[in-house]
Amino acid sequence: EIIGKRKAAYFFDEIQNAPKGIGNNFIGYINANGNDLQLSGKLNHIGHIKELSSLFDVYKFEEVLIAIESQDQDVIRDIINALYPFDVKIKMIPNEYQEAIGEVKMTNIFGALLVELQKDSMPVWQIVAKRSLDVFVSACAIIILLPLYVFLAIVVKMSSKGSVLFFQERIGLGHKPFNIIKFRTMFLDAELGGPQLSSTNDSRITKPGKWMRKLRLDEFPQFFNVLVGDMSLVGPRPERSFFINQITKRAPQFLHLTSVRPGITSWGQVKFGYAENVEEMLQRMKYDLLYLRNRTLALDFKIMLHTVLIVLKAKGK
Repeated sequence: EIIGKRKAAYFFDEIQNAPKGIGNNFIGYINANGNDLQLSGKLNHIGHIKELSSLFDVYKFEEVLIAIESQDQDVIRDIINALYPFDVKIKMIPNEYQEAIGEVKMTNIFGALLVELQKDSMPVWQIVAKRSLDVFVSACAIIILLPLYVFLAIVVKMSSKGSVLFFQERIGLGHKPFNIIKFRTMFLDAELGGPQLSSTNDSRITKPGKWMRKLRLDEFPQFFNVLVGDMSLVGPRPERSFFINQITKRAPQFLHLTSVRPGITSWGQVKFGYAENVEEMLQRMKYDLLYLRNRTLALDFKIMLHTVLIVLKAKGK
């Protein structure tokens, strides 16, 4: 996949000169500006950059080579934001700034000097260890907390009409939806008027729901989400499509958070707590993006420790 114009044609020719059977198998090109006539005789035109998400669903390409004039920074940013949540390598022509800040990993494809965006700071062995820890801790937690689950189920059932558990669609890894599990803390039909964020003095929250939220007890069923792989113990909090659409209009980089598994707790949750409006979601996003750029097992343990302290002190928001 190549996105670009004059530079794209130049680099396509250079990469195609690689030894036969080695290198890239090009699907086609996506135009960013004009008709990109330089590539029309070399590759199939498969779409426009505004269609990137849907094109990925169709072609499942493994790499995208961005060859756009360096002055078109807004276009490059939009492409990266659109592709970031997907499991796809992003390579581009380097500039001095990118090399200086060290955000990219240098690669060399048979003479065509490109840079690969470093999407994850966590080493592979730590990613494997993190998932193993997720499975072990969540399995142990479900067994140990079983009496608490039963107690909370009785409390929720007695508090008001409705089911004990609350299922809600959230957006997870790779921008794929999943159903998050919580103990119900609100009255039945609390969102008849449409999606709403909860607030500190929200009349929709039941009396037991208030102290359950303070202690984060409503989140405990999410250990099942972790066990099946929808979530992690630590990661950016997952949001609903309704709010993601509002956030990304103002901060497209929010989509970067869906490049990793969402978590039961996060750096944003520890520092900011529950968000009551889009403005607060944007503030919390800054902490989660900071976590994404610097995540390690050590940082995960630090976040989990802070979360335990919040639960013990009943400082949940």
